[in-house]
Amino acid sequence: MSKQAKTFSKPALGLVEFVCLMALMTSLVALSIDAMLPAMNQIGADLGSTSQQQIHLIVSIFFIGMAFGQLLFGPFADARGRRLTILVGLLIFAGGTLICMFAESMEVMLFGRLVQAVGVSGPRIAAMAVIRDQFAGEAMARVMSFIMVVFIAVPMIAPMIGQWVLLWFSWQHIFTLFLIVGLLSGVWFFARQPETLPREKRVPFTWSALGHSLRYIFTHREVMGYSLAMGFIFGAFLAYLSASQTIFQTIYMTGENFPLIFATLAASIGLASFLNGTLVMRFGMRFLCRVALVGSVAFSIGLLALVYFNAGVPPLWQFVTTLFIGFFFIGVLFGNLNSMAMLPLGNMAGLGAAIIGAISSLISVPVAVLVDAFLTTNVMPIAIGFVVFCTLAMLSVLWADGAAE
Repeated sequence: MSKQAKTFSKPALGLVEFVCLMALMTSLVALSIDAMLPAMNQIGADLGSTSQQQIHLIVSIFFIGMAFGQLLFGPFADARGRRLTILVGLLIFAGGTLICMFAESMEVMLFGRLVQAVGVSGPRIAAMAVIRDQFAGEAMARVMSFIMVVFIAVPMIAPMIGQWVLLWFSWQHIFTLFLIVGLLSGVWFFARQPETLPREKRVPFTWSALGHSLRYIFTHREVMGYSLAMGFIFGAFLAYLSASQTIFQTIYMTGENFPLIFATLAASIGLASFLNGTLVMRFGMRFLCRVALVGSVAFSIGLLALVYFNAGVPPLWQFVTTLFIGFFFIGVLFGNLNSMAMLPLGNMAGLGAAIIGAISSLISVPVAVLVDAFLTTNVMPIAIGFVVFCTLAMLSVLWADGAAE
């Protein structure tokens, strides 16, 4: 463990419980997205959707809400503490979930998703701040990687759960599931996790202090470079995620096998996160990040070649195998890039997590919407998106690394 990491206190909970609790708090985001995937076409039909692109917004608009929610809850977490941030966020999340549950038009559904996303930003920001309050450097990357292992189980099983709810009930009850999980995670957190930001270390909100913090963050080359890289990588991934039902159920006609294929690809990210957690203390974040960036660019070029030489629709097994390999490299990047961006922001963990999350969301959503706008009868736009934005991510990291060296 680095000397800097040693200065942080250990969590009051045991490592296993701490990892599971933080993973559950952050997994509300993944659950709110991935459990919706099997139901998106049915929701669009029931609510009078005007286009396939509008249906994709059920996922994409969620990240717009998160971008603004994180900007709200970042300063709030630093001024009022982590526990109150989670409470307020969960209440807003519940309100948005109820709006979605009783929506009778796509416009109301999208508004409810926006409110949901603002609310879920509270638990996400507070959880990230709790982790940063107690860990730094490679130690934080290690904890984040183990959290990702648990976190990734949600995308693996959420579409299956969503499909099961559709089979026995209706899409409205997917939102009932969100309410139950939100309640359980809140009860667990408040029963077991102490406040990690003492009153004497809180930063009262003032516009001048916010301006000073924003200037520091936006002029810090490492923070911005790694945040941009996260936005580009996640943008390419979000394009796949938003259109995954269209890709596998419309283009590839996989039917009820869609959740199984989705889970298989999510498992690649989980495997990468686990291995990263075991290797990061030995090799360091920067080395693993560089290897993963080279791998992600190579994967994207290979995917583009595969799609090009198969007239836009390669055989399903070849497409899934290539994505599995590529998502492994992307899984290594997720935890490391976030930890590297957060490293210089120990005294403003809440706001730092908010700005980093907002930057990555505000980049990734337009990227995903742009890529998916060209998605019709083949997966060529997805392949081109990965090539372009994995390359931009590599350039952003090289720029950031120039300041760190």
